[in-house]
Amino acid sequence: MVAEWFVLQLFLYFPEDKSEYLPAGLWLLLFVLMTYFTYKWIVRVSKRQADEAKKLEEKMMNRKDTHS
Repeated sequence: MVAEWFVLQLFLYFPEDKSEYLPAGLWLLLFVLMTYFTYKWIVRVSKRQADEAKKLEEKMMNRKDTHS
């Protein structure tokens, strides 16, 4: 039990001055926002590529039908 407490004290740090949490919270918020906007950008690009692929597929199918 004492060994567990000692090990936890090595890795856990809870500051008395709670203002030390502010920079970590701001960085966390920044990375969450960057992750959200990156996700939305990837979805938008993926949708655009899927639309282009569908148009190309339709074009190829129409071309195949005219050659038959």
